[in-house]
Amino acid sequence: MSASPAQNAPFELMGIVNVTPDSFSDGGRYLRPESALAHALELVGEGAALLDVGGESTRPGAQPVAADEECRRVIPVIEGIAAAAAGARISVDTSKAVVAQRALAAGATIVNDVTALRASPEMAELVARADAQLCLMHMVGTPRTMQHDPHYEDVVADVKRFLEERMRFAVAEGVAEERIILDPGIGFGKTTSHNLQLITRLGEIVALGRPVLIGTSRKSFIGSITGREVGERLAGTIATNVLAFERGATLFRVHDVAPLNDALRVAAAALAPAR
Repeated sequence: MSASPAQNAPFELMGIVNVTPDSFSDGGRYLRPESALAHALELVGEGAALLDVGGESTRPGAQPVAADEECRRVIPVIEGIAAAAAGARISVDTSKAVVAQRALAAGATIVNDVTALRASPEMAELVARADAQLCLMHMVGTPRTMQHDPHYEDVVADVKRFLEERMRFAVAEGVAEERIILDPGIGFGKTTSHNLQLITRLGEIVALGRPVLIGTSRKSFIGSITGREVGERLAGTIATNVLAFERGATLFRVHDVAPLNDALRVAAAALAPAR
């Protein structure tokens, strides 16, 4: 039985729609547009308020994808979601301005850029013109290099400083500050210890005053703690998301929408008297 989203819930779930052959968890499962669309509609039925459609894997070691190929993968899916699920907001997971432009024209209203505008600085002006939302994420290096011995003086302070600088850049380029979402980039150029510090001290990122998106779903640091394979990391995913919610995160990028919806609804009910 599918779970319905809570009314006026203090969180939103972003369902992951990977239209890729090589994503770390579900690569190849939704490569055909009709399969991706069916999956997206299933996620909406389970409680996803947003759908994040991506055509280029950002797993460690992933190879880049040409813009034309990325568009070929994601644009039909975005068009299909826009036509079939009017209540869901669509995010395009891309670092390429040309892909973002076509995705926004097809019905997306959020650009989720793992490079925080470093790969395509011109994307800021594009987002501003469209009055779209923009998610800025922290990452060291590129997906091919990010896990090669990442080092920080203080991971939380360093990530916070980076996100502040990227937000200033986006605003200077015309993006309204109230349209910006921040993502500390769990798993992107971080060790297990770094990821846990970011979750524990997430309030320092929340203090920047913008909604914080957390993406821990099925990630390798959960496996390093539990010894579980990718498909067996739901319990760890729930734990990390509940902890992040308690510390102020409001957006959660997940593969398993229904169980996360239940877990966060219970957490929200338990925390309500204290808020």
